Amino acid sequence: MLKPGTAQTFEDYFNYVFAPYIARQLETVQRVDVVWDVYHEDSLKRCTREKRGYGRRRKMEIANGKEIYATHGETVMTSSNRTEMNSLSPCSHEEADTRLMVHALDASLKGHRRVKIRTNDTDVVVLAISVANTLPADEMWITFGLGKHVYNLAAHSIATSLGQDKASTAWDTWMVFPELTPVLRSLKSSPANIAEDSMDVIERFVVLLYDRTSSLTKVNESRQELFSKKSRNLDNIPPTRAALVQHTKRAVFQGGYWLPYWTSLPQVKDTCSELIKCSCKSACRGRCKCSKANLACTGLCKCGGNCN
Repeated sequence: MLKPGTAQTFEDYFNYVFAPYIARQLETVQRVDVVWDVYHEDSLKRCTREKRGYGRRRKMEIANGKEIYATHGETVMTSSNRTEMNSLSPCSHEEADTRLMVHALDASLKGHRRVKIRTNDTDVVVLAISVANTLPADEMWITFGLGKHVYNLAAHSIATSLGQDKASTAWDTWMVFPELTPVLRSLKSSPANIAEDSMDVIERFVVLLYDRTSSLTKVNESRQELFSKKSRNLDNIPPTRAALVQHTKRAVFQGGYWLPYWTSLPQVKDTCSELIKCSCKSACRGRCKCSKANLACTGLCKCGGNCN
């Protein structure tokens, strides 16, 4: 969100980019909340945190009457004299996306009538619109985007224009994939239970997201076809069904219902010592990579594993 510019170290970034940005914000507002992700031990993002390393705390000089709140793990630090922060800490939210809403609520409860969130994440925009009319604040703004493409979105106005009746009409007029509408409604009304027939519809929808001309209904079959027949890289194929189930639950969690669990499958590195596939179109022999490695062909191969 804040480009490093000429900063070569995190110390430079803090001194010449981050701290000046916070100081500029405090010139026009009374309170600034800085919210970070939390990297739990069992989180997939834990490796990201380890790569970034562990820095040290840094201090900022702020004017009297101004407040800064900053998350630190599950706790919150503040420059104010406030001692009671039960509404903010401890907080078990791993994603800053949802934790931002907790801080927006706290700020509005403390008398701030106008709340603004700065982000470049569309998830935050959707979450802000969903909670805007539930906050005891007059206005909720989202400053969204990067570089020259930065927009100030009035989340409270958007939420009002999407009132209950209009939101229902929007669902009913979803013509791209109408079968998905009742499934999403069922997830909203009963988020703890994802039926198999609902997952079948979600699977088909995800297949179409990756290949709109596909006639397949299963993401695992689509993965095989896109990777082995259409030469898609791993970043451009659907998730496995096991992962998709957990992605669906995680999406529900973003609404505050579910605890995240990424996939029930073991890691590839623990189950596949080699990933070899051949490009044989018919009989696999001679120069076949699988034959040379003394391995049976699989669904990753051009032959589809049907040559044996």
